[in-house]
Amino acid sequence: MNYRMESDSIGSKEIPAEAYYGVQSLRAAENFHITGTKLHPEFINSMAAIKKACAIANWKAGKLDQKICDAICQASDEVMAGKFYDSFITDAIQGGAGTSANMNANEVIANRAIEILGGTKGDYSVVHPNDHVNMAQSTNDVIPTAGKLTTIKLLEGVMHQMERLEKALAEKQKEFNDVVKMGRTQLQDAVPVRLGEEFGAFHAFVVRDICRLNNACQEMHTVNLGGTAIGTSINADPAYVKEVVPALAEITGIPLKQAEDLVDATQNLDGFVVMSSALKTCAVSLSKMSNDLRLLSSGPRTGLGEINLPAKQNGSSIMPGKVNPVIPEVMNQVAFSIIGNDMTICMAAEAGQMELNAFEPVTFYKLFESITALTGALETMVDNCVTGITANRERCKSLVENSVGIITAICPVVGYQKAAQIAKYAMKNNLSVRDVLKSEHLMSDEEVDRILDPSSMV
Repeated sequence: MNYRMESDSIGSKEIPAEAYYGVQSLRAAENFHITGTKLHPEFINSMAAIKKACAIANWKAGKLDQKICDAICQASDEVMAGKFYDSFITDAIQGGAGTSANMNANEVIANRAIEILGGTKGDYSVVHPNDHVNMAQSTNDVIPTAGKLTTIKLLEGVMHQMERLEKALAEKQKEFNDVVKMGRTQLQDAVPVRLGEEFGAFHAFVVRDICRLNNACQEMHTVNLGGTAIGTSINADPAYVKEVVPALAEITGIPLKQAEDLVDATQNLDGFVVMSSALKTCAVSLSKMSNDLRLLSSGPRTGLGEINLPAKQNGSSIMPGKVNPVIPEVMNQVAFSIIGNDMTICMAAEAGQMELNAFEPVTFYKLFESITALTGALETMVDNCVTGITANRERCKSLVENSVGIITAICPVVGYQKAAQIAKYAMKNNLSVRDVLKSEHLMSDEEVDRILDPSSMV
């Protein structure tokens, strides 16, 4: 293999001659063997979009030669097209507040721009990673802006799947509206409820979570690009500071705005906490729904068995014919992961000091992981579970008829104490409430049948 020699403030180092990354990227790759996961492709795209916007803004400000600007823009476009992902060699979690990732982008884009201008990789007299590609920028405004752009893009998948889930649950609410079943509190018989009402409750929280996620995403549209190192815009021309965010908005098609207080926006990661919290809230509700689906479908002979989940795969390597609720189970596990990620993000946001938070890499790693996992879990929940759920109508009817919980409807007629006595007697003697009431002659048989009609209780 042929090598070229590159130098930085640490010293000199051999770099593979054909590599688009440079010395700072290689040092970072050697220093941080952490997750085994590289930077998210969408995060790479976001950095490339930022580099293009910055080049355009610097050119408009009269600070960057047009040929160099054009070469940087072309190189950035090629990165966004996915041509150089393998040249981004730094780990997703890294020390230095994301400096390694930023320099990886600077070096790849610089070396490709050098090629475009007819030079040789590593000849930074043509296009320099810091002086040209990183002009008027700092890791401290590039990386958080890239994090917000990536979050916005990745969240599109979650929102699409949440909307699909909302529609699927609305269909089930309508389909199951005529199915009366026993409601339960503390896993004990309560009073009847329509199965459609239970699915309507699932539908209601999904609608709320869609609203929460949309609101949280709005926080991602305000960026600190132009603030450079600590939000004071040092080394940035005022014309650049004015132009850079509109340029980025035009490139990405996202309605971005520059933060009014760039110092605040550089110091604080509370917007990411809000975003993670909305994801966590959504995950908690989805996990609770998954718990309910597993319970309602338990059995098939010895559990509740009020609904049937689609059979998707064998449930056991030893018990023939066993089918497990694997789709709700995976949603549970994704929720556990998101809840844990939220704690990490909260701690990382709290751990910043003074003018910068150095823990953005782990914040973004966990946030992107949460969004990606939730997108996949939602997709399989819709396609492989919710749309195929059926009601076990006879089972629901039988459980209602034989439940002691329906005694609640008699309280206004005979009083709480007498109703409790009837309930205890029915349970002790394995009788139905209906039969006990008729034998007690507390009311006419017609009145008993009318009051205990399950459809009148829902």
